Amino acid sequence: MDERTVKRAVWASAMGNATEWYDYGVFTSGAIAASIGTLFFPGEGNAVLKSLALLAVGFIVRPFGGAFFGPLGDKIGRKRVLAITILLMSGCTFLVGVLPTYAGSYSMGIAAPIAILLLRIIQGFSTGGEYGGAATFIAEYSPTKRRGFFGSFLELGTLGGYVLGNLVVLSVTLSLSPEQVDAWGWRIPFFVALPLGLIGLYLRNKLEDTPEFRRLEAQGEAPKKAPLKEIFVRNWRMILNLIGIVLLLNVADYLLLTTMPTYFTDTLKINDNTATLIIIAVEVIQMAIILPLGALSDRIGRKPLLLTAAIGFLVLSWPSLKLMQSGSILWLFVGFLIVAILLVFILAVIGSTFPAMFPTRVRYGSFAIGYNISTSLFGGTAGVVVTALIKSTGNEDWPAYYLMAAALIAIVPIIKIPETSQVPMDQIDTEDSGGKPAAAAAQR
Repeated sequence: MDERTVKRAVWASAMGNATEWYDYGVFTSGAIAASIGTLFFPGEGNAVLKSLALLAVGFIVRPFGGAFFGPLGDKIGRKRVLAITILLMSGCTFLVGVLPTYAGSYSMGIAAPIAILLLRIIQGFSTGGEYGGAATFIAEYSPTKRRGFFGSFLELGTLGGYVLGNLVVLSVTLSLSPEQVDAWGWRIPFFVALPLGLIGLYLRNKLEDTPEFRRLEAQGEAPKKAPLKEIFVRNWRMILNLIGIVLLLNVADYLLLTTMPTYFTDTLKINDNTATLIIIAVEVIQMAIILPLGALSDRIGRKPLLLTAAIGFLVLSWPSLKLMQSGSILWLFVGFLIVAILLVFILAVIGSTFPAMFPTRVRYGSFAIGYNISTSLFGGTAGVVVTALIKSTGNEDWPAYYLMAAALIAIVPIIKIPETSQVPMDQIDTEDSGGKPAAAAAQR
């Protein structure tokens, strides 16, 4: 396959991830989170915590979305399902921007919080089918010896979407007064999601389905119905390994990218715009190193990078947090950068590691289900749990404790999974074996 087609497939997949994380970047920024919490859920209580809780609700339905869209993608193809998910994600984000609020001249009372809750649920359901499909799409299009490099573009989309979300919010808050932001300015960032989704849809529709799925269809081996039972019966060991690794990925991802902005402003009392600039600067550094790390994994394997990250989080999370708490903006930046770089070691390889844990016939579904179970239990709830623990105990070190516990758990499945950096996708076969055939294929 020519490299131009591979690159188009990579960018088409990464756009969905960018759309998803653009939404998180907007929703978790201090100013917008406070506005959403106040305008849709008035009354006693912390407005930012209310907004984070609303974000967490969408994660509850993600496993159901994964269980629906994932096996469907194994049956009818990756491309068709990914067209549906990107439209639902971007459309729901856009609609948040046009919703009437609880009170005021453009309001609908109690229907407002119900409506925004329903939109978050629909988005969470569709997101449950997006990530596994996007990663599968890239992995099945990429040449074996460069799968790590091309796979890292998936999380480049994550970081790019999140940076864009923060930049849009920063532009709004710098251009408008706090009163104008609360009155109508908070809506502007949500409008941007729709064109992002339409661009991603256009790119995806210009491509054929993946070579691996077309190969299965040509050989008559594609499932005749959504293979939900087959996924659990034959791949449960590898799904458990995936859940354990994703636990660390998502605790780190959601704590650093969605919780730390409010931690900086609410706990460390950093100005909203200063906190946003720090986060954007660190994410730009992450974007600069993610592709080289993905390429490195093609030479030395995925597991060394994953183990480096897990051990690093175990050892460095607490010292890094102490630097952030020092009262110095410079040391806050350094502490945040340390854990952010550790996260990139994971982000750089998950797009090439996770799809290669499962055979083509059930790859999309197995990935989507395992990934979203872990994300729902440990990722989406991380911000709410850590914020609540800080407020109830008065101990500001909970982000570090949470990261350290997740790292300790993840080390075990990282050691157990096979190294598949040199295994062609059509030779992946982990059924009933915990990965031994894949490891054997790597030696052929």
